[in-house]
Parts: sequence; structure tokens; C-alpha cells
Amino acid sequence: MSTLNHPPENPDIRALKGRALSLRRKMLNMASGKGEGYIAQGLGMADCLAALYFHELRYDPADPRWQDRDRFLLSTGHYSIAMYAVLAEAGYLDETELPTYGLNGSRLPMSTFDDIPGVEIVGGSLGHGLGQAVGMAMALKVDGSPARVFCEFSDGELQEGSTWEAAMGAATFKCDNLVGLIDCNGIQADGPVTVKIDPVADKFTAFGWDTVEVNGNDMEALVSALANARKQDGRPKAIVMRTTPGFGVPTLMARERAHFVRVDNSEWDSLKAELEKENV
Repeated sequence: MSTLNHPPENPDIRALKGRALSLRRKMLNMASGKGEGYIAQGLGMADCLAALYFHELRYDPADPRWQDRDRFLLSTGHYSIAMYAVLAEAGYLDETELPTYGLNGSRLPMSTFDDIPGVEIVGGSLGHGLGQAVGMAMALKVDGSPARVFCEFSDGELQEGSTWEAAMGAATFKCDNLVGLIDCNGIQADGPVTVKIDPVADKFTAFGWDTVEVNGNDMEALVSALANARKQDGRPKAIVMRTTPGFGVPTLMARERAHFVRVDNSEWDSLKAELEKENV
């Protein structure tokens, strides 16, 4: 079987940044004309997904259920715009399908379903992703599989008790094949995260995880953190990522209500131009 993207010793940071830019372009095109959507979170996660899919993960688009593939779980299912973009970039989806995102009858809804190649879980009900990831990690260990599990979940989900129960379980069962990717973008549905959750990194360390906090829009920092997370030391790994919603598009970065962004049809061309200007 393929071991595509087995991590090389010397990552090509410039190429990974190019992948992140390509993902952002895809997302803006997918969202264009829809009027509203979760574009800001997707833009914020582009760097992480580029580092994962084009440097860290082992997978085979020709065999999406390859037994020893690394698993990526998107707990915040409404980030699906970013998931579809990276699956198309990686060869799981035909790019011609992307414009159907969010439309009636499309198989690319605004929250992911697991019947799409490359999607591991239904992530629309928040607070459940990490628990599923712990179960997968434990099962892979029992099977003697070299595969690892990477689970993205959000700071908003840290307000839910199920997330912390899963965190305790991962440490108890020594899931050192599990990497938590915690997207701390500071927002939830109606504004800023309401519950005091910081210091996030210190809390995961106290729960028995190897933990590091990085700028989630810094490619070098992400690649370095992922490399350190390969250690098989009996402890799950947590990468706390401070991301900026709308990253790469200043107008969206400045939006006060960034969770479900409303964009006039006349704005899309200028937003796309901003992205290109930021990446000259």
C-alpha cells in the first residue's frame, strides 16, 4: 500500500505555504455567491491542513479505507469548506464538484458527512470528535497498526465536559498515537468564547498530554510541532493553535461577527484580490 507523505526530514516550507494559499483560493471560490458561510474558520485552518496533508499524514486517495492510513478527524464539522478544499487538493475529490458546496442536493454540505471519501466522522455535533479519536487510537494500538489519529477540535468545544472526559481517557490509556489539534480562534456562534478556558496548554499538560502552543498560521511552527508529536512516549500529544479567522483576507479578518460570515455578491472579487495581494 501507498505511504504517501511519509514525513521527509527536511520539510519544504515554501511549498507548504503554496498549498495553504491554494486551499484558501479554493475556499473563496466555493463560498462565492452563497451569501454566507463558515469561510473565516476555513481560512484560519488552511495552514494546519496544508502541513498535515502535504507533509505529515500517510494516506492513499486511491484506497480511502486503507487499514494503516493515518486518520484525520474534523470534530468541528462546520469547517467542512476547508475539509473539502484539502480533499480536492489531495486527490480525494474532483475539483469540479467544489462549486456545489452548500447547495441543495450536493454531497458537500456545510457540515461534513462520513460518506465522502477521506472524511472519517460526522462532525456536526460538537464535543464528540475527541472521544471518537480516543476510541480509534486505542483500537489501532490493539491491532498493532502503525497508523496515527489526528483530531481537530475547537476552543468552543472545550466548554463541553465530553471533551475533557476524552482527554482523561487518552492519557489513562497511553494513546501516544493520538494528536489533538486544538483550534483556538476565540469565537463561537454568537461572538467570543464565553467560558474561561485559558490556559488551554497548561490544562492539557495537567491532564497528562505532551503539549505545545503555537501560532496556527505560522507554517514553520506547525511543522515543528507536528514533528515533535511523533514521539512514542506513552502520552497523547496536543498542539494548541492560535488561529485568526479569515487569515489571509484582511477584510474578513476584521469582521466582528466571524463565525457565520455574511458576504454580499459584490464583495467576492475584492476579497479574492486581497488574498492575492497578501501573497505577492
